[in-house]
Amino acid sequence: MKELFSFQDPNLLRMALTHRSYVHENPSVAEDNERLEFLGDAILNFLSGSYLYRQHPELGEDELTRRRAALVDEKQLANFAIALRLDTQILLGKGALRDGGNKSDNLLSCAFEAMIGALYLDRDCDVELLRPAVEALFASVPPELVNTRSDLDAKNRLQEWVQSYIGHTLPRYVTEKVGGTDHTPEFASKVYVGDRLYGQSLRNFSSKKEAERAAALDALEQIERML
Repeated sequence: MKELFSFQDPNLLRMALTHRSYVHENPSVAEDNERLEFLGDAILNFLSGSYLYRQHPELGEDELTRRRAALVDEKQLANFAIALRLDTQILLGKGALRDGGNKSDNLLSCAFEAMIGALYLDRDCDVELLRPAVEALFASVPPELVNTRSDLDAKNRLQEWVQSYIGHTLPRYVTEKVGGTDHTPEFASKVYVGDRLYGQSLRNFSSKKEAERAAALDALEQIERML
């Protein structure tokens, strides 16, 4: 498996595994992995959608959307990172390492996304050259695990409700850092449909994704009360 993720340019891999806390403590290091994380997130969403579309011709859009969310959720991406031993390679600042950053699902999932972004650049920006490696990971996930998680994704359930009852628009999440430290930030989120606030996270979370899920769940509960 690991040979599928080999790099021609090891500097790209190093950048993918460089957390901002390490850059903060080592000013000579030029860049952390956040831009690569953004790129990798987009690539994983595309490849997971393509994979599920071909694997499950019997499924409709709603279920494909739920399964895609389950396949690339924070916990699953962290599991991929551990399978590739990224937890032993990620470069963290001393504080982040002391706080257990190399065991954090949030940091590990971000590192995995960044590695995918770096691999895309390493493969001359040809997404087809990434497909065998990424789909091998997708195929390693037990189907029953994807099915279970797909039933629990509040963000997708909210999106389905909005598109069914309001129209072809998307919920908009406003997520901000509200506390914690640079090593262990805390986030809160609000979700809007148009200009109307539908829900918000009722406590702070260690990752943006979890805060957004909490906001979506609050929105669904508010909607249920109105019906």
